[in-house]
Amino acid sequence: MYTYGNLGKYTVASVDSGAGVWTIIAFVLAIVGAVIAYFLFVKPEKKYPQKFVNWLRSFLNFNEMLIEPILKVTYIFLALFVTLTSFNYISVNFLAFLLTLVLGNLAIRVVYEASMMMVGIWKNTKEINKKMK
Repeated sequence: MYTYGNLGKYTVASVDSGAGVWTIIAFVLAIVGAVIAYFLFVKPEKKYPQKFVNWLRSFLNFNEMLIEPILKVTYIFLALFVTLTSFNYISVNFLAFLLTLVLGNLAIRVVYEASMMMVGIWKNTKEINKKMK
């Protein structure tokens, strides 16, 4: 499976063609699994008695987005990070401290509001679509 060569004082190991074969097998299995999952969980409109199967169906149909809580957590992290790192500049240049503190947080807020606006548009469109049916 591995071939070894001597490069000075270091031994170099390189993977032979077994990895290439496994990549092809994994690709074929992924295609088969995707087709089976689509026809079992995504396409049918029926409810299942098991909660996990219903959750999996909802997850694969993107009925609930995971991006909203991820965006909220990353916004809080980045806002705290920029605020705390701006204190690096307080002894060097007070203007740089203020600009980093204010403009850095403002830029992060604008980017995340635009992202959350896209999530909000998706939610509202989904509600409107539900009411029209």
